Amino acid sequence: MGYLRYVAVGDSQTEGLNDGDELTGYRGWADRLAESLAVWEPELRYANLAVRGKLAAQVRAEQTDAALALEPDLVTVAAGMNDLPRSGFSAAAVAAEVEAMLAAFTAAGARVVTFTYPDVARIAPLVRHLRPRVLDLNERIRAAAERHGVVLVDTFPYEVCTDPRLWSPDRLHANPLGHARIAAMVADALAVPGSDRSWADPLPTLPPVPAWRRARTELAWGAGFLAPWVVRRIRGRSSGDGRTAKRPDLLPVART
Repeated sequence: MGYLRYVAVGDSQTEGLNDGDELTGYRGWADRLAESLAVWEPELRYANLAVRGKLAAQVRAEQTDAALALEPDLVTVAAGMNDLPRSGFSAAAVAAEVEAMLAAFTAAGARVVTFTYPDVARIAPLVRHLRPRVLDLNERIRAAAERHGVVLVDTFPYEVCTDPRLWSPDRLHANPLGHARIAAMVADALAVPGSDRSWADPLPTLPPVPAWRRARTELAWGAGFLAPWVVRRIRGRSSGDGRTAKRPDLLPVART
């Protein structure tokens, strides 16, 4: 494999939210990936600099130099999802922040992995108006990844990535099954021994849901998760306020 120093940068998804909890700690796809890498490289050291709520510009400003200081040979970059709902969203500006990180890490000699985003309209129909933003951002990230020779994990084309059984009730964060699938996608993209494309296998078909029940579910989600998010934005607050990286140093990985 050749990876001895893996550093993950990003926001809440990379931090691992909802794969665990505040009491036991969060595992997440990056932890899971590190565990699978450590099976083949016992000397692997892993750091996770991701902090929930961060915008792409904040990820770049606060995590890039810290990551470079760790001299990684593998870096995963996932940023931009928190920018999507913002009123002043610019796909070009967000993609430029992501590309600056890709350029910095590849210039330092690291193997770099980045991501596109799944179809939010299928995950949360109430925010389907954000779909054109996702399409625009994804195209820009694909182009940036190609320019810099970066490994791209392209989630958008795969229907399984929008299956509600991979997402937490908030529809913002993957659940443990979703984090496991993301880790498997990255492992497959990196050709980790033992990886395969089973992550793309669809889950068993669910029975149809009556329209009235779907409507009730959407209203409950809007009241329980969307509205509080809007209130935080109005108040200028972020879920990441006052938080620091859960794993700022390169540490050995417990193999599973």
